[in-house]
Amino acid sequence: MIIRKARLSDSEAIHKLVYHYAKKGLMLARSRSAIYEDIRNYSVMEEDGEVVGIGALSILWVDLAEVRTLAVKESFSGQGVGKKLVQHFLEEAKELGIQKVFTLTYQTAFFEKCGFKEISKEGMPHKIWKDCLNCPKFPNCDEVLMEMEIK
Repeated sequence: MIIRKARLSDSEAIHKLVYHYAKKGLMLARSRSAIYEDIRNYSVMEEDGEVVGIGALSILWVDLAEVRTLAVKESFSGQGVGKKLVQHFLEEAKELGIQKVFTLTYQTAFFEKCGFKEISKEGMPHKIWKDCLNCPKFPNCDEVLMEMEIK
């Protein structure tokens, strides 16, 4: 398995994975146009030419980034794909000089295993909420905010 930056040709596989979990209420949906617009933020894990995991690192400020849209094909669940993608994004953040990485998630146990800690939403800068304004759950977000400091 390899992790690489996503290409436009991966957009359908990304959308399919996101849609699969969004329809189950396990993650927020992303439109195809949003995936195209943010394709440079995405990385994919690939095995034998098949996309088996996806995620994105979105830079929000000089010292702040978000791990978002993390999903693993169900047939690869429990094989470390998600954890490897998170580690990849944390390394990328460190290389960029990012000091804090956060995520908004329903999968708190997974992110705790990756070293994230739950924090209060009120403590984060308003800049992180720009995407939330278009979310159907705004302003009653039920995702959990978790953060990790990069050293």
